[in-house]
Amino acid sequence: MSRAFILLLDSFGLGALPDADQYGDTGANTFGHIAAWAAKEGKPMSLPNLERLGLAAAAHKASGEWAAGFDLRDGFTGAWGVAREQSTGKDTQSGHWEIAGVPVLFDWGYFPKTVPTFPQELTDKLQELTGVPGWLGNCHASGTTIIDELGDEHVASGKPILYTSADSVLQIAAHEEHFGLERLYAVCEAAYELVKPYNIGRVIARPFLGENGKYKRTSNRHDYAVPPTAPTLLDHVKNEGGEVIALGKISDIFAAQGVTRLVKGPDNMALFDRLLEVADEAPAKSLSFVNFVDFDMHFGHRRDVAGYSNALHELDARLPEFMAKLKDGDLVVITADHGCDPTAPGSDHTREHIPMIFFGPNVPAQELPTAPTFSDIGATLAKHLGVKPLSNGTALL
Repeated sequence: MSRAFILLLDSFGLGALPDADQYGDTGANTFGHIAAWAAKEGKPMSLPNLERLGLAAAAHKASGEWAAGFDLRDGFTGAWGVAREQSTGKDTQSGHWEIAGVPVLFDWGYFPKTVPTFPQELTDKLQELTGVPGWLGNCHASGTTIIDELGDEHVASGKPILYTSADSVLQIAAHEEHFGLERLYAVCEAAYELVKPYNIGRVIARPFLGENGKYKRTSNRHDYAVPPTAPTLLDHVKNEGGEVIALGKISDIFAAQGVTRLVKGPDNMALFDRLLEVADEAPAKSLSFVNFVDFDMHFGHRRDVAGYSNALHELDARLPEFMAKLKDGDLVVITADHGCDPTAPGSDHTREHIPMIFFGPNVPAQELPTAPTFSDIGATLAKHLGVKPLSNGTALL
């Protein structure tokens, strides 16, 4: 029985790539800097399950440094290594698509870090098409921060909150009840058509609930995304009769292409609960792909080092629950899509190595060579599942 699982810790980078200086990310190290901060605070990190699998060794391979508080130097139980990004960006879509065998070798369009951020002809046309009274925000921002700042004004005025990030994206936030969820989706659908000339990868609906300055985004997020430019690992599995189970925002990132089942959850731990259920029932020749988005959304972009550290501890503590459900023939990889160093200036992603930590009942412990492309991950899983090889990447196991 062969099954595959991708556990993607969104933004969990292990150290700057050789070209990081071209992105303003010299010295970035998401994991290493979190560990250094925790040690300095007198509360060194302890991730025993990830460490035994080879996390700290992989981080040392990427950065040349051992993360503070991580003392294991041998006896690892996983097949561990790191991968370098072949795509030209450091965004969500590029990272995910490349893992699945389709590097993004063209340049996405991005909105400038000016205020206002969006071209007036774009916002004027969108207002004309949708009938909204105007816009709030119109800037680069952390999505969770901007609804705290502008939520009250949005509820009072009916103006949606418009913002972007380091990704090639236009995001629109609105209150599910005061503005209306379906109305928000309609605005985003109109925006998706309008941003095509700007080569923007995604328009994201960001609904939220709450009152009087206390707001929280809901799980009714919806991405209107450009589909992958070539068949991905997901397509290969689906086309050969396998089930592709997308947990969290995975389906949105791939524009639902290659997905046979969608599973949602509002946060990391809810998604981990769903992952355990999937591990019980996923059939042979299935690919289960989960994105743990809180690392990036709540902690990386908001530069919340303590929150990022706590979230890593939460996930590490629950890994044995998942491992106990694995069956002979299962192959799991823990990885990421980019970095988002919470100690770096600004709120953008950072250009970093990502972890490749493979494990399962039949996976021999070993050090893997540094992969020149994230696609080596997808190629390895394609070989394991016995599906058509990907057009990019080399199998590592």
